[in-house]
Amino acid sequence: MTTGEFINIYPTELKFPFELRKQSTCSLQLSNKTDQYISFKVKTTNPKKYCVRPNAGVVLPGSSCNVTVTMQAQKEAPPDMQCKDKFLIQSTIAPSGTTNKDVTPEIFNKEDGKIIDEFKLRVVYVPANPPSPVPEGSEEGGSPRTSLTEDDSKSSSLPEAVSRSLEEPKAKSSPSEAWSLISRLTEEKASALQQNQKLRQELELVRKEISKSNAGGFSMLFVVLIGLIALLVGYVIKKT
Repeated sequence: MTTGEFINIYPTELKFPFELRKQSTCSLQLSNKTDQYISFKVKTTNPKKYCVRPNAGVVLPGSSCNVTVTMQAQKEAPPDMQCKDKFLIQSTIAPSGTTNKDVTPEIFNKEDGKIIDEFKLRVVYVPANPPSPVPEGSEEGGSPRTSLTEDDSKSSSLPEAVSRSLEEPKAKSSPSEAWSLISRLTEEKASALQQNQKLRQELELVRKEISKSNAGGFSMLFVVLIGLIALLVGYVIKKT
C-alpha cells in the first residue's frame, strides 16, 4: 500500500495477467484518509493501450473508490515480458459537495499554493496460467503415494521398481487399445489354427500316397517272383 497525504493506494503495482490477443484487467483501490472531499485523476504514458474507469472522480471522507484498468489485447509480447508503461495518480482537496462531474483537469493545476499529491505506479506482466509450485494431491513432506518409510525404502529393490515401471503403462492403456490388442490376438490364433488344420490335411494326403506306393510296389514284386519261379520250374521240367 502507498500512503500519501490524502489517499492510500493499493496495490503499489499494476499487475496484468498477460496473454496474447486477450484483454487483461486489474483493479486499484483509493482510500480517503482525511475528513475532506478528495478529487483524483489517473493518467498513463500509453493512453491508447489502457482503458481506465473511472479515470477521475471524488472520494468521500473515510471512504474508498475502486478503479478498473483494462489493457487492450496485445498482438505480441514485449522482450523478456518487461513493460515500460507507467501510471500517475494525482489527488488534491476538493470543495465539500464536489461530485465526479465537477472534476476537471484544472483542479490539478499546481498554482496558488495548492497541494497536489502524485504517485507513480509501474506496470508488471505476469503469466496468465502460472504453473502450480506444488503438484496436485501432494503435501508438505511428500505425497502419501510417493513417500516411503524407512522400512519401505530398505525393502525396496531394483527388480520391484522395474516391475512397477512395466506395469504402469499397462494400467494407463485405454479400453480401445485393450480391445484392439484382444482382437489382433484372436485373429492370430484363428490363423494359426487354420494353418495347423491345413498342415494336418496335407500330412494325411502324403501318408495315403506313401501307402499306395507301398501297396503297388509289393504287388509288382510278387508278380515278378511268381514269374521267376514259373521259369525256374519250366527249366527244371525240361532238364528232367
